[in-house]
Amino acid sequence: MTQRDLEMAPDQMRDLARMAADLLVERSAKLPAGGAWDGEFREALAAALMQDPPESGRPAQDVLEQAATEILPYAARLDHPRFFGFVPSSPTWPGVIADFLAAGFNINAVTWLTGSGPSQVELVVIEWFRRWLGYPEGAGGLFTSGGSVSTVDAFVAAREAAGHPERATVYMGDQGHVALRRAATTIGVRPECVRTVTSDGLFRMDMDALKQAVADDRAAGFHPIIVCASAGAVGTGAIDPLEEMADFCESEGIWLHADAAYGGFAAVTDEGRRLLAGIERADSIGLDPHKWFFQPYEAGCLLVKDASTLQDAFAVRPDILQDTIWGANHPNFGDRGMQVSRSFRALKVWMSVQVFGMAAFRSAVAKGIDLAARAEAHVRASPSLELLSPTSLGIVCFRVNPEDAEVGEEALEKVNRTVLARVFWEEPALVSSTLLWGRFALRMCILNHTTEWEDVRETLEAVERFGREALAAQAAS
Repeated sequence: MTQRDLEMAPDQMRDLARMAADLLVERSAKLPAGGAWDGEFREALAAALMQDPPESGRPAQDVLEQAATEILPYAARLDHPRFFGFVPSSPTWPGVIADFLAAGFNINAVTWLTGSGPSQVELVVIEWFRRWLGYPEGAGGLFTSGGSVSTVDAFVAAREAAGHPERATVYMGDQGHVALRRAATTIGVRPECVRTVTSDGLFRMDMDALKQAVADDRAAGFHPIIVCASAGAVGTGAIDPLEEMADFCESEGIWLHADAAYGGFAAVTDEGRRLLAGIERADSIGLDPHKWFFQPYEAGCLLVKDASTLQDAFAVRPDILQDTIWGANHPNFGDRGMQVSRSFRALKVWMSVQVFGMAAFRSAVAKGIDLAARAEAHVRASPSLELLSPTSLGIVCFRVNPEDAEVGEEALEKVNRTVLARVFWEEPALVSSTLLWGRFALRMCILNHTTEWEDVRETLEAVERFGREALAAQAAS
């Protein structure tokens, strides 16, 4: 049998796959002993990689080895147990294998014709999410690449449900994710019609400010179409007043979208379900399983209370897809969102849950909540640290600010920026930062299922140590 140009012999395929698996397992075993980040400047990477493509192929093992040693390590190690920056991602091995299988089977999960088995699994996983969040029967949704696309899909549905009015306005809190603003402008809302609503003292949307903004816009001839609630703000973990927002939106006839991209999966725990009470009243909810449900990128999800709102907004029947009549009266996920070519993202969630069971997932999510609470207690007890916002859904915001320090805000910011840099360069950890009421804050997001209290405690102790040294250096100067 002649081997075609772009094929490999079965033994070669097995050897390459085995080598890749060995590299990944070895990486996983060595990960905690290394740093949470590595990177290289563009000049060095370009010198190694900016080459013409080879006319004749190279040995596959050599190519794989180069990728594993010269490309992939130069990145944030989001699954490192001491990666506390931004929003970490720590995927399960079954989730990784699921992506390998979905790619190998070359699934396009767009219609029932092209993927009936995959479509059914996506329906199953969407149903799990619906139940966990308390959504009613008749709710539905789809998997997406992540929160940005989920938000755009939701906003398109909201715009169409509102009749696509002119002079539309959208409302979000000052702690809202940047994806919300991008989605609003993507669907045609003018930038000056995207309203930023101030927060209250707990970094939740101020309801009086929201009501006033909507009333002012209506009086000026604008048409409010969407209010965005944070169900776990990415900066502080704050949860907007979901019940009160739902009451207001229902009375005003405005679509309520809940951005629960990372925080929504807290709903699998009793504590998380209590904190997220009212989310089931939102018209749409965005979730990212690649965050707090421990899946590899990309895995986003959009749920809508009424599945027909997505169908009404996105379903088209081009002649080129007329053969998809096979499976009529079955769900075609291509009719629920922007993508016509769709990878089989639901498989990773399904396989991970089947392998480990929900008890393990509940324990892993609860662990993040518990570790953040312990970190808050450490900060409160520390004579050199100051808590800057209530800990919520795994996020702790604080800064170096000793009780006896007599320094101004500008000096404190300089000290904390120095601390942030030293943790980054000198510790095997990564902590990020944000601004809260204009104050520079250190921020730890503790979601990784491999993180232990020792990882958190030693990182906090490093912050305290670097803070003392920075303050001493400042006093000496």
